[in-house]
Amino acid sequence: MTASTPPRDESPTAHLDSTAHLMNRISSQLASQLSLVSLDGRRRPEQPALVVVAHGSRDPRALSTVRALLDKVRALRPGLPVHLGHIELNEPLLPDTLAALGTGEAILVPLLLSRGYHVKRDIPEMAAEADVHARVAPALGPHPLLVEALHARLAEAGWRTHMDDATRRASAVILAAAGSRDPESKVDTSRTAQLLADRLGVPVVPAYATTAAPTVADTARALAARGRTRVAVASYFTAPGRFATECAQAAPWIASAPLGTHAAMARLLLHRYDQMLTTPVAAAPELASA
Repeated sequence: MTASTPPRDESPTAHLDSTAHLMNRISSQLASQLSLVSLDGRRRPEQPALVVVAHGSRDPRALSTVRALLDKVRALRPGLPVHLGHIELNEPLLPDTLAALGTGEAILVPLLLSRGYHVKRDIPEMAAEADVHARVAPALGPHPLLVEALHARLAEAGWRTHMDDATRRASAVILAAAGSRDPESKVDTSRTAQLLADRLGVPVVPAYATTAAPTVADTARALAARGRTRVAVASYFTAPGRFATECAQAAPWIASAPLGTHAAMARLLLHRYDQMLTTPVAAAPELASA
């Protein structure tokens, strides 16, 4: 007896799925090619590459999150060359990414939420040592798109957007950030906290995982002393990692997930890229709240 041949899926749905996938690929490739051609048929100047600069982490979830975020950026802007470079701990390291770009043009957008040593010194120095013609965008925050992502993550964790007056008087949010010795970093984080407070209608107090004070635990105790016993922690981190985990564990009530692959993060990376295309270099630091 001969073995029977497994039946093939001849259903209309299978054909539709395969056809849709093929059409999506063709559309994406066509959009990529058309983006290089102007209306008069001439080839447009090549776009500067977008290099997203992540810090790097020993937590493998961080790298997978950043890669997924870059996939969202590519989906939003077909045809734009999008690359990843790390300051430390993960490959590809930023100098290697820049070296691979040769003498082309690139705009470096830090996947960092506030000003600090990395944004002011590390990234510009690495860019200056490369052959690529690079411009460095400011940090992502503060910006309303970050507040959009923070608000959404809190809602996912169980924050009620509508509450009675008594609940509101007992509620507060701790904005848990990494921390930095740079005083401008605290200014940026405090500005984000105020923007989030305006959105939520309750106090939002910054706290830090390292370097800066106060800690999440100290802030929770201070809020409890003021009658704020319903306190959530908003994770102001771009990806999972040790600091985000420790801050969440110190939450008196709920803790939101890191910003991660929220759609607002992808839009903000492209927003910073677009700003640098038209902004003089000397004006770049002023973009932080734009």
